[in-house]
Amino acid sequence: MDEAAVRAAVVGLPEAEGYELIVQPLRYRSAPHLAAYTVFDDRTITLQIPEPFHPFGEVVHYGAKRLAAKGMKFVPLSEGVTFRSRAEVVRFLYCHEWYHWYLYEVLHKNSSAETACDRFALHNFRRRVVTVEDARKAYRRAR
Repeated sequence: MDEAAVRAAVVGLPEAEGYELIVQPLRYRSAPHLAAYTVFDDRTITLQIPEPFHPFGEVVHYGAKRLAAKGMKFVPLSEGVTFRSRAEVVRFLYCHEWYHWYLYEVLHKNSSAETACDRFALHNFRRRVVTVEDARKAYRRAR
């Protein structure tokens, strides 16, 4: 995926100020999947896009619901998402990693909140415009 296509894919999403966005191919063995990471020391966000690309589905776990039972029992909440294009994968992964950045750099919180980041990405990656205010609302909702 070339730089112009990546820039076009992230139009309307908030910028992770001071961080470099890196997009790499993800060579997979059996099936495409989602992969990305943020390195705070290096100030980089790396998105890995499956190559060769074929539309694929992914189950996104965005929370847990407590069951009325003895002890602490939970059932995971998830949603299936079909990624039809590289741009959708870039937007989802960028939203997810941007929320890690937001938690760490803006709120000065622990950034290892995978379900919160998945929930933010799931609710926002198909929207045309996503703002910092959307992140504030998502954070307040999660508490």
